[in-house]
Amino acid sequence: MPAPILPDLLQPGLALVFCGTAAGRRSAEEGAYYAHPGNLFWRALHAVELTPRLFAPAEFPLLPALGIGLTDLAKHHMGNDDELPRDAFDVVALRQRIEHHAPRVLAFTSKAAARAALGHAVNYGPQTERFGQTQLFVLPSPSGQARGHWDLAPWQALAALMRSAQERT
Repeated sequence: MPAPILPDLLQPGLALVFCGTAAGRRSAEEGAYYAHPGNLFWRALHAVELTPRLFAPAEFPLLPALGIGLTDLAKHHMGNDDELPRDAFDVVALRQRIEHHAPRVLAFTSKAAARAALGHAVNYGPQTERFGQTQLFVLPSPSGQARGHWDLAPWQALAALMRSAQERT
């Protein structure tokens, strides 16, 4: 099997893992998650205080030190969701990776990613299903192409959930 477009940033002990559908073209070219300048991912992380400062996409390898990981549903394809082949998403492999590493929360960075992984329509926020012990959460896509659906409130709710879980431990 060919190498993934972007490497997983997964390890045991993470509090939070973000999961997108697939690397966009700009991210694939730069070898960094959420690299397009119009993508709001990095700004949202900082705005809701999941990161102490605004990170550049190329700094993604620093996230595990903050308890944050990254992955995608389609590890071997890149492009917009409508450009991906029908079999691009490997839900079984995603589930295995998450159950193996067991982060506290897996946050899908779009309804499309969550719908593909869960097999049904979803709303933003916490989900009733789990992958093993991992709680699932759905966020609005930070992609510039999804700007019409952008809402920081679910990202704030995720940050609040992470802070409340941290305070309990």
